[in-house]
Amino acid sequence: MQDHEMTIIEADRQYVEPFGTKNLFIYSGETYSVLVTANQDPSKNYWTTINVVSRKPKTPNGLAIFNYLPNHFLQPPPTNPPIGPIWNDTTSQLNQSLTIKARKGFIITPPRKPDRIIVLLNTQNTINGYLQRSLNNVSHTLPTTPYVIALKQNMSDVFDPSPPPEDYNSTNFDIYTVANNTNAISSTSIYKLQFNSTVDIILQNANSMMRNVSETHPWHLHGHDFWVLGYGEGKFNLLRDVEKYNLVDPIMKNTVALHPYGWVALRFQADNLGVWLFHCHIEAHFFLGMLVVFESNMEKVRDIPNINYGCGKNQSHGLAIVFINL
Repeated sequence: MQDHEMTIIEADRQYVEPFGTKNLFIYSGETYSVLVTANQDPSKNYWTTINVVSRKPKTPNGLAIFNYLPNHFLQPPPTNPPIGPIWNDTTSQLNQSLTIKARKGFIITPPRKPDRIIVLLNTQNTINGYLQRSLNNVSHTLPTTPYVIALKQNMSDVFDPSPPPEDYNSTNFDIYTVANNTNAISSTSIYKLQFNSTVDIILQNANSMMRNVSETHPWHLHGHDFWVLGYGEGKFNLLRDVEKYNLVDPIMKNTVALHPYGWVALRFQADNLGVWLFHCHIEAHFFLGMLVVFESNMEKVRDIPNINYGCGKNQSHGLAIVFINL
């Protein structure tokens, strides 16, 4: 915002320790609340600029007018619009992420230790000649029959029952080069979580299929909020980086940015029955397989209404829908 500072007070429904900024990075799936004090020269209007980051933009910046009465709301400001941060300013993006903390008086303290740690390496792969997104060399494919229905009806042939990998070969994997990834596969497998257990998710970013390119991925978890325990550059080290976790005032969110060539550590409690997606919130990446599925205590989920049966192999369990032309 031109000549004004925004005070950030909320992120993903959680109060944050207020901080001021001229630029606010918002990633797909995130929400923020900001306060702006109209304390500048009231004889003119001011520009608000929206520009693309994390990928070189091919479109012009979005523009809005911050209107001071009695000026007409369409009266253009007398100066050029601010340019905003450059698209690949990863340092500024990471610094904002590190700044966001839970507000005093609204802190929800995370469990001290996890019961389970899942490390997810974010990469691109070629599977059967097609470009895919993958995690630990597995590109997820959603089955035609919903997981909730399949699990309630004990349909054992709907998805792969073998557990997906919980880590990758971090010792030998170079996150800064284009990986061969010839062993990548597509799978429908899911992570089964013990109910009420504490789970750590380490998202590790790496080079894409193009040299010197690592993209930002906004990760979103359904059905839960998670604590954001830490961010870092380079390759995550389980022994060294865990000691840097923020267990004092971490913010709780449902969407978090994984920055290029970096990592982010999350912690959540599997305290919500059912089947839940965890996925990159960039739609194209989602459909290319950049997601995992968590299941917890499905046996306690109540009976599912018949109206929800209608996809894949569960059609015979539900209502028949007949269309009649009159």
